[in-house]
This record gives sequence, C-alpha cells and structure tokens, in this order.
Amino acid sequence: MSKLKIGVIDLVSKGPNNTLWARIMHANMASIMPQVVATWCEQEGHDVKLICYTGTEDLRKELPQGMDLIFICAFTQAALLSYALSNYFRNQGIVTVLGGPHSRSYPDDACKYFDYVTGFTHKSTIVQILNNCTPQRPLGKYLSEANQPASLPGVVERWRFIESTLKKAPFLKIVPMIGSVGCPYTCPFCIDATVPYQALDFETLKNDLRFLLTKFKKPLIVWHDPNFGVRFESYMDAIASVAPPKSFEFIAESSLSILTEDHLKVMQQNGFNAMLPGIESWYELGNKSRTSHNCGEEKLLKISAHVNMIFRYIPYLQANFVLGLDSDEGNEPFELTKRFVDLSPAAFPGYSLLSAFGESAPLNLEYQKTNRVLPFPFHFLNNHLAMNVKPKNYEWIDFYNKVIDLTEYSFSKKAIYRRIKATPSFTSKWMNLMRAISSEGWGRLRFYREVRKNLIENKPFRQYFEGETTVLPQFYINIIKKDLGEWWEWLPAGSINHNPNIYLHKTSQQVNQLS
Repeated sequence: MSKLKIGVIDLVSKGPNNTLWARIMHANMASIMPQVVATWCEQEGHDVKLICYTGTEDLRKELPQGMDLIFICAFTQAALLSYALSNYFRNQGIVTVLGGPHSRSYPDDACKYFDYVTGFTHKSTIVQILNNCTPQRPLGKYLSEANQPASLPGVVERWRFIESTLKKAPFLKIVPMIGSVGCPYTCPFCIDATVPYQALDFETLKNDLRFLLTKFKKPLIVWHDPNFGVRFESYMDAIASVAPPKSFEFIAESSLSILTEDHLKVMQQNGFNAMLPGIESWYELGNKSRTSHNCGEEKLLKISAHVNMIFRYIPYLQANFVLGLDSDEGNEPFELTKRFVDLSPAAFPGYSLLSAFGESAPLNLEYQKTNRVLPFPFHFLNNHLAMNVKPKNYEWIDFYNKVIDLTEYSFSKKAIYRRIKATPSFTSKWMNLMRAISSEGWGRLRFYREVRKNLIENKPFRQYFEGETTVLPQFYINIIKKDLGEWWEWLPAGSINHNPNIYLHKTSQQVNQLS
C-alpha cells in the first residue's frame, strides 16, 4: 500500500464563526474519534493532518496540496457543511469519508455525498478504507461494525493531534478523555440507548493521566463517556493511584443516580468541578435520577434537594431537560421547571427540544410510524433551533409560548443574578453569565420569538410545521445561506432536503424481505 496524504476534519462549528465564544471555547469541544482515526492512519504509515474546525479557519488553505483522502467527523447540525466540503474535495479528485453522529443517524442520506460513510468504527474499518482508497459513485459505501471498539488510542498516542488543537484555545485548555462507551440506561431518545456499556482499559487511562501531569501544572479534563462513573470505584481508584488529591480538574456528564453524597465526597477529593446530569422529564426516566417511583411535584422536590446537595461538593452543574416529550401535557411541566430554577438557583438549566435524529434511537421509529417527524434540514437539528417532532399534546403556537415563557424566566436578569450569587466559584459565575447572555440564553429567546411570530403571521410557515407542505420557508433558507457563508455555493443540489421517514421505510423493507 502506497503512502497516502490524509486530512481529518473535526467539524466543531457548522460554518464560519468568529464570535468571542467560538474563539475561546470551540477548540475545547473537539471530538475524540477524529483524533483516533488520525492516529490509526498514522500508525499505518500515512501522512496525516488533523484540523479541528472552530469556524475561524480557512479550510481551503489549511490542508496541504495533493491530498488523497479526507475524513470528516460531523454532528447532524454540521451535516450540510460536511456535504459542501465533500463536494468541494471530490471535485479535486479526493476521496471523502464521513464519520460521527450524523453518519450513524442518517447513513443513507450521507452516502449520496461521500465515498464512504462509517457507523461503528474499528481500526480494521479504517484500514479497509485505506486499502481501497477509490471513489465510490453514484452512491458511497456504508461500513459499520457490530459494536463499538474494545479499545481506543489514549491521550499519549493522540497527543500530537490534541496539542495542535489546544494551541487554538487562548485561555482554557480542556483535554478530551474517554473511559467507557455505551450506557446501561435505555432512554429511548438517546443515540446510546441500544449500545451496551463497555469500560475501556483503566491502565491506559492511568498512563494518560500521568502523561498529562508532565504537560500541565493542573490538567483540565473533560470525560466524553456517555454516562461517566458507571464503574465508579474503578475510575476513582485509577485517578487516586496516579497523583495526590486534586491534581486534576474534571468535567463529566453523569446521571443523578451515580451522584450520591458518598460518591460526591470522593469526586470532590479527586478534583471534579463540573457535572452535567440529565433530569430530562418530571414524569419519566426516573431510573437515571433514583426517582423511578416519583413524578411531578414529588420528583421536583426530591431532585431539587439532590441538586442543591451536589453543590456542597461540585461548584458547577448543568441540569438537562427535554421539552415536549409525550408525557408532557398542559402548563405543569413548564411550571415545575420554573420552580426548579427557583429551588436550585445555582444550577444552569439546559433545555433541549424533543428531536428525532434518523436511525439513532428506537423511539424515532415510533414517531415515524405516526407521521410526526418533520423534514427540517439537518442544519437545524441541534436540539434547539428546530423541533422536528410534532408534539403530542400541544399546538405549535401554544408550545412555543410555553418554551418562550420558560426561557424568559430562566434567563431573566433576576434569575441570572440569583444564579451568579448562588454559584460558588468565579469561573462558574463567569461561565453562567456568558452562557446566559449569549446565543444559548438570550440568543435562543430571540430566535424562539421569531419562530412564534412566523407561526402566527405566516401561513405557509405554519403549514410546514403542521406537515401540510414540505416547502421549506425562506426564513430557514436564509439562515443556512448566512451560516454556511462561502460554502453555500458548494452545497450539493437537493442536500437541504432529506427523507425524514427513511428509517421506517428501511425497517418495513427488511420485514417484507424476511416474510
């Protein structure tokens, strides 16, 4: 096999972006799998250049001339940018590969625009592509293993690519690590719902932590585990065996069921400074929060007390909610969440609109069977720009009224002041303020108001939301054009549209073939 010139692009941003937040934080949001793929390619003897695209880079100039193969990793919100990039590179005779959450969620659509599309990816998957680095037309080839890999290159092996990415971060420099894949819980809307939990090698983990102590005085690490701490004692023992207490600072996403007071004491000792637990709903998914027999008001009081207890040990917490679940009805879900904001003022509330990402979760099939999935372009599928599932118990205008009311309440000047006052550390105060007054708080509120205004005043706009037409409102086309900037001209024809029910159609065909 001849030596190839390979590019790997990690799309953190979905288009050119020169905001203060992008310049400070986007490099800290790098994904692990692009670094893994780059490492595997280098181990096979190829020349590799990895680019973490934060929105500030000129991708036409970043990659060396004469590239043979380019891997792109994208979440669904960056899918249109990835399609435009693939079109641009394929026009230069370069073979393109898509991986990441979008390729797992929408493989059939991605195969229209890439030579290879990957699902679960092992090193053998990458080697197969390297050995057959040829264009695949008219449709790309989908490659997926039966499960997640049993091992991944650690920080030491990935360091060259981590280091080049962190050079873009001017202040905070957060190192990505992972100790497990999959999740023991089966939240039906989650991409990991059907992925078995699997711990990775703890000896590699310990070696990586020792290595980072040679690079930073006090390494700041974010765990990319879907649910950190399932094997709690093994993690804490590994961390404690490497260095004295609080030698590291950690950020992790975990469930409240893991965050018991005894566990939190150990986590505080080991330097955990930020947690992102999922509350999701006041009426379901209680197994993640040790409230399986509680709902509504009872669950609210129990979780608020739990969250407030966490702040005795962890200075930053984001509480995640999903708005518009089928169990939600009337005012109560929103009013309970507003009460949570009052009862746990230090917690930053993270709100996601119910979204169905193609084949990523079992529940999506049920939504498609009842014709509830809307064909919103991928560009808006990031859990807040568009809700592509028609709500079961709300009319659209009523739903947006409630979302706006909750967002106004959560990011009012009074709520921001109470959150800052209740937050224990300066860094946490700064982070909460920046998130509240930027695109995440006030920015989303402005956008939701625009959507509501169009729902009320623009009949074709409302018909699109009701599923009465598939003609995308100009409102959304204008946003895509603006966000993609120079890459709009490279967007392949028809790529704004996709079949929102392809999962159902594929499943029905498989059933028919079996029968």
